[in-house]
Amino acid sequence: MNYNKAALSFEQQADQLLSRGFVADRARLIEALSRVSYYRLTAYWHPFKREDDTFAPGTSLEIIWRRYTFDRQLRLLVMDAVERVEIAVLRTLMVEQHALKYGPFGYRDEKNFRPEFAGNDHRRMVEDIDHETSRSREAFVAHFRTKYSSEAGLPLWMAAEIASYGSLFTFFRFLNLPEQKQLASQLGLSANVLQSWLLTLNYIRNLCAHHCRLWNRELAIRPFVPDAKNIPGWHRPAPPDNRRVFAVLTLLRWLLEKIAPASHWPARFRSLLNTYPDVPLHLMGFPAGWETSPVWTEKA
Repeated sequence: MNYNKAALSFEQQADQLLSRGFVADRARLIEALSRVSYYRLTAYWHPFKREDDTFAPGTSLEIIWRRYTFDRQLRLLVMDAVERVEIAVLRTLMVEQHALKYGPFGYRDEKNFRPEFAGNDHRRMVEDIDHETSRSREAFVAHFRTKYSSEAGLPLWMAAEIASYGSLFTFFRFLNLPEQKQLASQLGLSANVLQSWLLTLNYIRNLCAHHCRLWNRELAIRPFVPDAKNIPGWHRPAPPDNRRVFAVLTLLRWLLEKIAPASHWPARFRSLLNTYPDVPLHLMGFPAGWETSPVWTEKA
């Protein structure tokens, strides 16, 4: 089948929406469409669409715009938390642990990782880090190259500052199991749960970086929910649905409590929800009574 839909001007897009029952001032609707594309907004009005492409009664620009702005502010809040986790766990705790045990250049030796990491996988990780080093314009990189020109690469604590999240996740994934467990235990988690969470956060990080919708998204990469025997608080009042963003918000809340207990992130999150009481939380996977969960209870 060939795609035969013609491109429409902002004015034509607005008229099409209005003809389908969308409630808006035409001039304001045209202005909104010229700032945020029709296709991007489609995801926010989709729940209001009927089978014949008309809108449910009362579907208005105001409602859709509020959901869009809520989602935008949610992404900024989530990205702030992901940054804190990334820096604390992957760029600080993991680096210190590995460098103290294997030295500043131990990451370049495949023998300091799981046996299955030997060969192409390890070489690719080191090459990726070296590639990022070669592209870097950071002053500390230039200084190190000038002063220590005989070294093949940067010390781990420098390399970690310019390595991609993907390279650092690969680094964690192939740590020896005792080292994974040691790192995870500092966060009150098992190694497999932490690995799952870090993978999900890489996915979420990419969504946020590309300004993609979070609000009612079904997650393509789903985080493990900790076992009720190990962390019962995750299962009260109900275990989070790991297909929805509430599970990501919950794991971020957990991790921030471990790495930044004085953070105001939980209060800022609650403030966002209070600012947009009209946004339906069940589409994000919030269970009834979620505020009573020990994970979300405000700490003294």
